[in-house]
Amino acid sequence: MSVKLSILKSGETVISELKELVSDDKVCGYLFENPQVVYIEKSFVLLEEVKKSNEEEISVTMKPWIDLTSDTKIPVPPDWIVTIVEPIDNLIKLYEEKINGKNNQSFVTD
Repeated sequence: MSVKLSILKSGETVISELKELVSDDKVCGYLFENPQVVYIEKSFVLLEEVKKSNEEEISVTMKPWIDLTSDTKIPVPPDWIVTIVEPIDNLIKLYEEKINGKNNQSFVTD
């Protein structure tokens, strides 16, 4: 399994360890392990001087995708997935910290 970022038909952005469920050489679903919904908030600061770099601070919040379950592995039908992409390294690090019990949830993008 590898950590992936999935956009669902519901509009949710979910990060999880992802595995394809295959039957007869055809993908029949996906298994999300430890899925977390990702919420993004950009920080804006008014400055009199122009920023010299393209850095922007982003606050990321994650919460369990389905709050009221103790299941850590959730099957998802393929028709509910809009796309699956590779998350940026900082997001993977935050996800792993969240899953392992740490909670720093902001980073700077390049």
